[in-house]
Amino acid sequence: MKEISKLMDYRSDVKVVDATLRDGGLVNDFYFSDEFVKNLYQANIKAGVDYMEFGYKASKEMFDVNKFGKWKFCNDQHIREIVGDNNTNLKIAVMADVGRCDYKNDIADRSESPVDLIRVATYLNTIPAAVDMIENAAKKGYEVSCNIMAISNAQEGDLNAALDILGKSPVDVFYIVDSYGALYPEQIARISDVYMNFAAKYNKKVGIHAHNNQQLAFANTIEAVGDGVDFLDATYSAMGRGAGNCAMELLLGLLRNPKYSVYPVIEFIEKHMNKLREDGVVWGYDLQYLMTGLLNQHPRTAIQFTKDRRKDYAEFYKEVVALD
Repeated sequence: MKEISKLMDYRSDVKVVDATLRDGGLVNDFYFSDEFVKNLYQANIKAGVDYMEFGYKASKEMFDVNKFGKWKFCNDQHIREIVGDNNTNLKIAVMADVGRCDYKNDIADRSESPVDLIRVATYLNTIPAAVDMIENAAKKGYEVSCNIMAISNAQEGDLNAALDILGKSPVDVFYIVDSYGALYPEQIARISDVYMNFAAKYNKKVGIHAHNNQQLAFANTIEAVGDGVDFLDATYSAMGRGAGNCAMELLLGLLRNPKYSVYPVIEFIEKHMNKLREDGVVWGYDLQYLMTGLLNQHPRTAIQFTKDRRKDYAEFYKEVVALD
């Protein structure tokens, strides 16, 4: 059993990462107004958030720039239009997906960019390519993290091998990613232990990115904090792909570090997140996401169910069980 001090006290090493633009952008194809982004940036500064993830460094060869908002591509110029020289304590992050970005050309040297952290996203079968991206980003002067996605489907031996390979790379943070929202706190505890052992061996940090298919994103994040995980992803109003993520307002309400303040988050939600919902942007827990989470499946079928405005949940359950 964990010591209560792990939750009642605070660790100065804990870092909160706002992923609203990036994971939330998957819901509305990254069409956020500049006003929204500027106000989110200011809210993060006021709330004491440590990193703000602006979106993806996606390849313009693979993705049509006319079909997505600019935060799918995160040009440095567009980021500077929001943050200027970013003379604040808030660091800027972007995500680069293995196989979906032209990182050698589209990611400039750190000295020329407003970005501080490159978050490399990979599946277990693309770890060698992820290492090349990590090395490239580190050489350019960035902090680097690596999100190993869909670990709820991973074999223990494969995960251990991946962490060992990543441990030998210049990556700074290993991320536990519950892509399908399928994991329970007890499983997070065991997975955290595995990650923490490799982190100790290679002098790395560990982070968590949770999805809310079973309404456990916050609970799983709490579990990870108690297990010594330092980098914590969250989004305003839990906005994110499908069922969404750990809610920033819940997380900052939990953390005892006096540098964090939940009020600016609540204020931003009132003014901006509620308007997104009123404008028809849909995200959050619902039965279809619960079903894919229970079955440990990618939520793409549930996302399509939502887009089609279907309400035949029982029929959908039969469909996804047949896929299992």
